[in-house]
Amino acid sequence: MRNRYLDLLRAIAIVRVVVYHSTGWVALTIAFPAMSVMFALAGSMMAASLDRSGPLAVERRLRRLLPSLWAMSAIAVPAMLLTGLAWDWKILYWAFPVQDPPANGWGSMALSATWYLRDFLWFVLLSPLALPVFRRFPKLSLATPYTALAVITLLGLTPHAIVRDMALYGGAWLLGFAHHDGMLRRLARRRLAGVAGLLATAGAGWVLTHPGPRGYDLNDIPLGNALWSAAFILIALGFAPAVPAARASRLVTALNARALTIYLWHVPIIVAVTRIGETHGLPVRGATGIGWRLVVIAALVAVAVALFGWVEDFAAGRRPVLLPGGRRRRPVAAPVSPAVGQISETVRT
Repeated sequence: MRNRYLDLLRAIAIVRVVVYHSTGWVALTIAFPAMSVMFALAGSMMAASLDRSGPLAVERRLRRLLPSLWAMSAIAVPAMLLTGLAWDWKILYWAFPVQDPPANGWGSMALSATWYLRDFLWFVLLSPLALPVFRRFPKLSLATPYTALAVITLLGLTPHAIVRDMALYGGAWLLGFAHHDGMLRRLARRRLAGVAGLLATAGAGWVLTHPGPRGYDLNDIPLGNALWSAAFILIALGFAPAVPAARASRLVTALNARALTIYLWHVPIIVAVTRIGETHGLPVRGATGIGWRLVVIAALVAVAVALFGWVEDFAAGRRPVLLPGGRRRRPVAAPVSPAVGQISETVRT
C-alpha cells in the first residue's frame, strides 16, 4: 500500500535537485536537503522490502536500480570511448558501480551525479546486515555515522569517498529504518521536536561558523549537512500524516515513476545546454540566463523521460507506458455482441 505523503516528498526532492543543479541557488540546500531525504525514503522502502522478501529484496532493488543506468551507459560509454576515454576493465563499473566508473573530461562533469547510485548500491548491499543490527541497537546504530562524520571532520581526515558518504548519508538511511519500524511515531511529539531542534541548532551553528567555498551551501559542509538534514527528516517523517492510499496527482505519480530517469539525465542536459548557450553568446547566469535555461532544461528532461523512462517500468515489472499516472479505464460492455465488442485496456499507474 503506497504512502502518498512519501511519494510527495520524493517528488519534491527530485524537482529540487534539478532546480538546484540548474540554478546553483544555495538556499535550496537549506530549505530542502533533498539528497538526505531521498536516502531516508529509500531506507524506509528497503526495510519494508526486507521484511517482505528477506535477502531477495537486494536482488529486487538492484533489478529496479541498474537498468536505467545501463540505458544511459549504452550511449555515454561509447561516446566517451570515441572522445578519448581509455579502454580499461574499470569500465565494468558502469554496469555495477560499486566504485566511481571512469569518465573522460566532458563525461566527468556530465555524469557526475552517478555518485548517488554508487552510494545507493552500497546501502542496499549492506542493508540485510544493517537492519537487524539497527533493530537490536537502534540508538548506537544511529549515533555511529554521525560520530564517524564528526571524527572525520574534526581530525581533517580524507577517507575514501564511499566511506565519507556512508558517514554523511548513513544516518539518513537509518532514520528511514526508524520511520518504517514506527519508532518516530512512537516518540512523544514534544520530544521529537526537541531533538530536531537541537540537531538543527547544532547544524546551523556549524554551517554559519564553517562556510564552504560557495558560502552556506550544505553540499560543501558535510557535518552541518548531516545534522541539519537529520533535523529535517525527523520533522518530515516523524510528523508525517497517516495518509491512506488514495489516488495521488498525476504529476506526483509521474515524478515518482520516472525519478531515476530524471536524476540520471538532468545533469548531462544541464551541461549541454549551458555549454551550447556559452558557445552562442547567450547569457547563462543571472535572471535571464537562469530563466531560459530552466525552460529548455525542463523540456529536454521531458524528452529524456519520454525516450528512456519506459526502462523504469520494465525494471519494475510494469507495463511500459509513455506517461505514468494515467487514469485506469474501466472495461466497456459490448454494445452489440461479444464478437464485435471492445474492452478498454487498463493502464498501470
